[in-house]
Amino acid sequence: MSVLTRDEAQTRAQLLDVHRYTIELDLTTGDETFDSRTVIRFTTREDQADTDTFVEIKPAELRSVTLDGQPLDPETLDENRLPLKNLTAGEHELRVEAAMRYSRTGEGMHRFTDPVDGETYLYTQLCMDDAQRVFAAFDQPDLKAVFEVSVKAPGGWTVLANGITEHLGDGRWQAAPTPLISTYLVALAAGPWHSVRTEHRGLPFGLHCRRSLAPYLDTDTDELFEVTRACFDRYHEKFDEPYPFDSYDQAFVPEFNAGAMENPGLVTFRDEFVYRSAVTDTERQTRAMVISHEMAHMWFGDLVTLRWWDDIWLNESFAEYMGYQICAEATRFNDTWTDFGIARKAWGYDADQRPSTHPVAPEAVDDTATAQLNFDGISYAKGASALRQLVAWLGEKDFLAGINTHFARHKFANATLADFIDSLSAATERDPHAWADSWLRTTGVDTLTPSVTPGENGTCTLTVDHAGSRPHRIAVGLYDQDLGDDGGHLTLRERLDLDIPHTTPQPIGKRPALLLLNDGDLTYAKVRFDPESFESVRDSLAGLPEPLTRAVVWNALRDSVRDGELAAASYLQAARTHLPRETDLAIVQGVLAFATAQVADRYLPPEERPAALATLTALCRDLIRRTEDGDSPGLRLIAVRHFIDVAAHPDTIAAWLADGTVPGGPELDPELRWRVLGRLAVLGAVDEAAIAAELERDPSATGQEGAARCRAALPDPEAKAKAWDAMFAGDDLSNYLFTATAHGFWQPEQADLVRSYVPRYYEDAVAVAARRGPAIADAAGRYAFPVYAVDADTLRLGEECLRDGEPIPALRRKLIDQLDDLARALRVREG
Repeated sequence: MSVLTRDEAQTRAQLLDVHRYTIELDLTTGDETFDSRTVIRFTTREDQADTDTFVEIKPAELRSVTLDGQPLDPETLDENRLPLKNLTAGEHELRVEAAMRYSRTGEGMHRFTDPVDGETYLYTQLCMDDAQRVFAAFDQPDLKAVFEVSVKAPGGWTVLANGITEHLGDGRWQAAPTPLISTYLVALAAGPWHSVRTEHRGLPFGLHCRRSLAPYLDTDTDELFEVTRACFDRYHEKFDEPYPFDSYDQAFVPEFNAGAMENPGLVTFRDEFVYRSAVTDTERQTRAMVISHEMAHMWFGDLVTLRWWDDIWLNESFAEYMGYQICAEATRFNDTWTDFGIARKAWGYDADQRPSTHPVAPEAVDDTATAQLNFDGISYAKGASALRQLVAWLGEKDFLAGINTHFARHKFANATLADFIDSLSAATERDPHAWADSWLRTTGVDTLTPSVTPGENGTCTLTVDHAGSRPHRIAVGLYDQDLGDDGGHLTLRERLDLDIPHTTPQPIGKRPALLLLNDGDLTYAKVRFDPESFESVRDSLAGLPEPLTRAVVWNALRDSVRDGELAAASYLQAARTHLPRETDLAIVQGVLAFATAQVADRYLPPEERPAALATLTALCRDLIRRTEDGDSPGLRLIAVRHFIDVAAHPDTIAAWLADGTVPGGPELDPELRWRVLGRLAVLGAVDEAAIAAELERDPSATGQEGAARCRAALPDPEAKAKAWDAMFAGDDLSNYLFTATAHGFWQPEQADLVRSYVPRYYEDAVAVAARRGPAIADAAGRYAFPVYAVDADTLRLGEECLRDGEPIPALRRKLIDQLDDLARALRVREG
């Protein structure tokens, strides 16, 4: 398939003005394909007459094409491009009729049949160039148009779209015409949805999910609508421009590749956000943040859209920042920045230290295949961190004034980084252009290291060593040991505001027990400790008064492990010492996740892993005992989950499964039952019969994924061979079943059993990625990579694959990242 280049998009944008798409879809033609009829009305500019261009479409069968009433030869379709030659100046009408394929990989028009009740659901995911999988399109973001969509659907179905839909009878549905939007934002969802509707500010709001999930959606309807209304109102307090579309539907859809997608008026979410099992309040907070994030896109991305994909950050960084900020301001989840700091921000730090790093705002993204790779921790987490620093430097008042100027100048149009910076400049006396050059055009993570120098009369001064080039406005926390108790608490003396680089020593009074750079987490940088402060951290981390402060400290320890400056075992010991006293769920979850998946499973040599699992088991057991009174069910749930994940012996968790409960609670709901069964499969304590029995108990889509994960995890050569063939030899697995199988396949306990698959991985991953496309390539690189084979041979084979194997871009990027992480793990082990 040909990918669209930036130069081609610019040329076509100079040639055409696209006015309207009229799209008719027939979803009643069978299980494999649907019919698509598209009429595109566009204008060729006077100074561009007699020029050739093309329209994109990826059909199963291209049946007919007419341009201005004259037939074109369907055989001229070259891969996904249909040439339009010698266009005269003026108005044109292009008509295209085709049969289009349904997808099982979350791209284009995804088709899913619910194993619980046999009902079928369809939805579109068209970002960034998959509109052409559904209808003929000039598929680039700066050729905005009005879209008018009609659908023929089976009886009993509901059709949702960007605008309000009307059922005309006989399965025919008509959606209201959209305002000017980009092709990648067109959305459709069709099926026998369970829907809950309300109104707010005169607009229809809706929640939608599969019928089999209806009881779970109904349980959370009040919370979901409460968060939606609160964020909606808060955005209207921040933004001068009102919500620009005619309705606001939120559909929770199956087998969704992303967390959510910001389609105007019809936001789609992965339906794991409809909780079938118990979750923590932090997980509910994450769902609320995603709702807030996608709503921010109604302005950042939908109303004002990037011109080309080098400005992905104008969509994602802003939605990420606003998602956390608005959620903290408007909902009961007022501590979102702690979760961002401990979990999300690490994603940015890690991505920014790999060879595949790129600026938040790259100078140029050559084509759509390259652009797809930039939906990563840099465009989201680093970009949001940069914006948080911008607000600290600029002030929120001027920041919001610049945003509102930007909306007013470019609504229903397209804009660039330069446009945005010009809007900011109109609202401030500062120099946003210089800020953008330092923060958005550079790569890598700065490191800030304090040095405390004693002076006269017991006073000290602070200097900060700054490795990097960006300016930072930070707070410096000075903490004293609380002498009124056992010395386990640290009390904030004061926070100093400091601009980095700082040329003169900063007086700080008497020596604090802990000096913490970036207290409050307002900038994006790695921080280190002076020796005295590190001793206080080691002894009293849990005694710091604010969760966000503790998150900054834990991140510093995490970075130090990854950089080989702190022994992995020391991080594990810090977790063992301080997590039993931790109250913030996001911190407990984040620290346990790193301690397990990175420290125990990758950074420690295999001979030290049993002791690490024993340490983590004891830690989780302490947390379970601490929560016996029922005061913190979320903390108890986290502890139980991780106790299962690190269990080295099957007895305890097998007894939980047999009893259907953890003593003292919680009862084992479907998520916990599959979690236990998965760990027992790894340990060789269950067989295929037990997996089949659990699947009969829970035949849902989640159950199907759980069974696939468990079967792939069995320590049996035949089970491994079947799982491998399912992933790499056949094309039947959906994106979610592929991922579940990959999750089960590689296990640290089974290194010898699967050693022969390590060299096979590279050849087979390249083949399946080329055959099945970017979504499966991403899954193959992200989840099917042999992450536990931490040795030089795995690294060498991967480097040979990158050099000689010709992986497609989506897989190449994942392999580059995985191999860099593997090399880092080897360095940490050798450290």
